[in-house]
Amino acid sequence: MPHSESPKITSAQDETPIAHETANGDTQSSENTLIGDFEMVDQDMAMEDVGVQGEEAPISQIKEEVKIEVKLEDLFADFESDEEFPGSNGDDIKISSSPPEAPSSPVDMGPSSKASDVDVMRSFYQRLFPWRYLFQWLNHSPTPSNDFGHREFAFTLQNDIYLRYQSFPTSDLLRKDVLRLMPSRFEIGPVYTTNPRDRKTLRKATSFKPLAKEMCFDIDLTDYDDIRTCCDKANICNKCWQFITMAIKVIDVALREDFGFKHIMWVYSGRRGAHAWVCDKKARNMDDQKRRAIAGYLEVIKGGAQGGKKVNVKRPLHPHVARSLEILRTHFQSDILKDQDPWETDEKFDHLLSLLPDRTLKEALKKKWSSAPGRSSTAKWADIDALAKSGASKTLDTRALKEAKQDIVLEYTYPRLDIEVSKKLNHLLKSPFVVHPKTGRVCVPINPLKCEDFDPLNVPTVTGLLEEIDEWTAPEVEKEGKPIQDWEKTSLKPYVEHFRSFVLGLMRDEKDMKIKRERDENEAEAMEF
Repeated sequence: MPHSESPKITSAQDETPIAHETANGDTQSSENTLIGDFEMVDQDMAMEDVGVQGEEAPISQIKEEVKIEVKLEDLFADFESDEEFPGSNGDDIKISSSPPEAPSSPVDMGPSSKASDVDVMRSFYQRLFPWRYLFQWLNHSPTPSNDFGHREFAFTLQNDIYLRYQSFPTSDLLRKDVLRLMPSRFEIGPVYTTNPRDRKTLRKATSFKPLAKEMCFDIDLTDYDDIRTCCDKANICNKCWQFITMAIKVIDVALREDFGFKHIMWVYSGRRGAHAWVCDKKARNMDDQKRRAIAGYLEVIKGGAQGGKKVNVKRPLHPHVARSLEILRTHFQSDILKDQDPWETDEKFDHLLSLLPDRTLKEALKKKWSSAPGRSSTAKWADIDALAKSGASKTLDTRALKEAKQDIVLEYTYPRLDIEVSKKLNHLLKSPFVVHPKTGRVCVPINPLKCEDFDPLNVPTVTGLLEEIDEWTAPEVEKEGKPIQDWEKTSLKPYVEHFRSFVLGLMRDEKDMKIKRERDENEAEAMEF
């Protein structure tokens, strides 16, 4: 986030890392890395500075919660309840409950209300944020475990202090801290070997290490500024959003078909990009070396906006690249040649010519295009084959021309990944369903099967959602015993339902894996006996 005033510097008891915001507004951090605008403050000191005392859940309570057995079907069938870990029968036991529901009019939504208003964000976190499903997503089970309890959260506070190494046994405690501190957003980090709160109590600092985290991918439209003509910088429209659509299609199918990953969640960044969270257990447990290998496998576009050839793929084409070309070919015709029209001017078609082989052919094309100012990119692309077939160059290597055209299609359509986000286990990434402070849009999930229908300009905004709650009227015939949640009264409903469905599928697979592992262990013990 760009800041108009200097950040507040807070003294720390020990050396603390620094954080910065990336081009798409996502704070990404790792230990001892200087990356930006404001200081990251250790939790122990920072919580004291802002006048907040951390809450610890009683050990007996947590032990009791862990013992509860929950059927996944019942867990979601009973979603009208606010209990965080409901039993199979909601009447039998209530282990922990959410705070009381806010009044029906949480905040006066006047014309000046905006996402940066504390009251607006408090109402959003109290009434609309899907805390329960966030917990189940990160915990991989309805009952508390170290997958959530040892997970790092990081808060960006309103006064520009960035708190790292926050951790919580349950989502209820996370929710309470968020409502107390009112961060502009929060990031999710890895699961550590021990509770991040206890890292200073360890004899050896090296004992505190990241163990697991979803593999993440980050795609930002600013990385396309050298080829998108409709917008630049932080601005987006539906035309240039097609670059993100193309990226989702290519990366999603590669992760599923080439690596066998199943649980991949795509999330809108709230402004000009998208994130992928690969949540399979085998993905979460990968070390940095494996993450770098997968990131390298998917990286085709190399080089910055300074020009030059950005695609240098080997022939014959790797199956992943060949499949990507098939996916991208129709997008190239409609979204690039027609909508972006990237080679309209002399300066721009000079870059196209620089990517083609054969000097004679390039000279003939330049002469034709210079004599017809304003000739469309679609026409210019057709001219390449037309002049090649006319015999304009006697020395033309048709195979080299075909390969050059393939490389051009890839350069203008293939995903441009922020590869550093994917390489490190200890990277932090913005949580789904937080609100982008500049646009007010909620970071909602994107269904990859319907990514062409996703409209970033029509995503629910925090102020709009709160207005929808106030304007909602109860149905004439209300189903008995099923109170309607506030998010169900708003346009956030399909996104929360998609998230809930994703989480249910993930937990089912995790449960099946656990049962299989326990069965295998029992069989091994029986054989030893």
